[in-house]
Amino acid sequence: MPSRLHASVGYYSDPGKKSANQDFYGFTIPEQGLLRTKGIAAAVADGISSSEYGQEASHACVIGFLEDYFSTPETWSVKKSALQVLTALNNWLYRQGNNKTEEHRGRVTTFSAVVLKSTTAHLFHVGDSRIYRLRDGNLELLTTDHKTWVSQERNYLSRAMGADTHLKIDYRKHALDIGDVFILTTDGIHEYVNPETLTRILLANQKHLDKAAALIVRQALDQDSPDNVTCLLVQVVDLPSQDPDEVIQQLTELPFPPELSEGMILDGYRVIRELHASNRSQLYLATDVDTGLRVVLKTPSVNYEDDPAYIERFTMEEWVGRRIDNPHVVKVYEPTRRRRFLYHVTEYLKGSTLRQWMLDHPQPDLEAVRAVVEQIAKGLQAFHRLEMVHQDLKPENILIDEAGTVKLVDFGSTKVAGIAEIATPVARTHLLGTKNYTAPEYASDQPGSNRSDIYSLGVMTYEMLTWKLPYGEMPDNWKYKNLGGKLRYTPATDYNETIPDWIDAMLKKAVTPKPENRYTELSEFLYDLRHPNQALLYKDYRPLLERHPVAFWRGLSVILGGMVIYLLYLISR
Repeated sequence: MPSRLHASVGYYSDPGKKSANQDFYGFTIPEQGLLRTKGIAAAVADGISSSEYGQEASHACVIGFLEDYFSTPETWSVKKSALQVLTALNNWLYRQGNNKTEEHRGRVTTFSAVVLKSTTAHLFHVGDSRIYRLRDGNLELLTTDHKTWVSQERNYLSRAMGADTHLKIDYRKHALDIGDVFILTTDGIHEYVNPETLTRILLANQKHLDKAAALIVRQALDQDSPDNVTCLLVQVVDLPSQDPDEVIQQLTELPFPPELSEGMILDGYRVIRELHASNRSQLYLATDVDTGLRVVLKTPSVNYEDDPAYIERFTMEEWVGRRIDNPHVVKVYEPTRRRRFLYHVTEYLKGSTLRQWMLDHPQPDLEAVRAVVEQIAKGLQAFHRLEMVHQDLKPENILIDEAGTVKLVDFGSTKVAGIAEIATPVARTHLLGTKNYTAPEYASDQPGSNRSDIYSLGVMTYEMLTWKLPYGEMPDNWKYKNLGGKLRYTPATDYNETIPDWIDAMLKKAVTPKPENRYTELSEFLYDLRHPNQALLYKDYRPLLERHPVAFWRGLSVILGGMVIYLLYLISR
């Protein structure tokens, strides 16, 4: 059985000399599914004593963070998930205490949290609570106190949850080692227990974390700490397996299905016929014998039966599809019966690919192209909202049904931010998609982003309007760096004079080779597709031969013809 992330926790909190405890702490170790995609979370908060509702603030922060973090999409990265939750919590705290005065400071608290995911620790911090790490007997402070000193005796918090609508949260990440101990403390502890004493207590009680936490609290109280005192300890006991044999065994638990033919029944699906086959997969039209629903079975190619990276991508395609619910993304069904083989089930669409649509509409008007592009973009937005990048957009991966609804298919190359954070010994080879539609950064071995998908959408839009490609046919296995950045954009108006200049300008921005110069969001791309963006229009100073070669040669022919006629006239005289 492959090993997984495992941690033990110890904790202790005491109001100390105060009547109420405004400190709060908590942790969550979820079930295996979320343990892999979201990890283990622990947090402490210290309500500000000058805040009338500091206790409410600390409770709300810790409980809200632990509940809402695990409710964010599994596709999101730890950083995005935590910052989204903390930003919302901060705004809520600030609104609740927005009637504060100098004496009544509303709901304000410090906050420090650690999220252990796969083989990485993610730290989030605001205020003067602290996070330490004990590794190999060495104690290291991983956070910085947000304090401003006005004198040797007086200081105030320069940052805290609920103090302002604009909050900067410190974020750091660290690689994990088995045996690491993360120590989360409030200032009632670390201002009265020095690092040497903290280290000594921890080393003497590593197998008894609750006892260690209690001893640390007792030490602070013995040193006359006047504040609430809280200590939360999280120790890494085991990390996810990095043994390739174990991971491959897990990936190959389900065997590849046999070759399917008409009439065969696979796990309750009766095969009607083969729809498509390639060297990577097969698609079959089938009927669910229980419900009568027509579906598509996607099965892996036996060519890759011993390729763990391929199997991981094939499995991930189903995982991605089941997390997107959008009318412009093909639906992937959750299994209702036990599967004996590796495959996944999607909705069946009567229709054709965008490639076929282009063949059937060789000269579409601008509005028809907009109707298709806007639907593709809506499907893509569903990916981008979940921090996913499709990475293989092309006309063959766009389906249009008989009602004209456009849907994205084939998620085998999709990059998922949350999954990319999970360590694996399986080589995640970077798929470049299809050469004429893949963004140049992939060909330069750079990571893709939502702007990479915008590039691909821009190329398809250009092609629908012109039947050409903005940079012509790309060579096989092309490398952008080998071209020396010499990609020359050909204006769409060179091929289709009916295209407005402002449409050509937005297309050029969408497919510019450098991602930082493209549209940042699909919404910007869609807006400029319907509204002239004057900022993108500029005078083209290229020679006429380069800008409009047909017009150049046509004009030159007219001039030469006129000269011939004039010469003939002179000869006849």
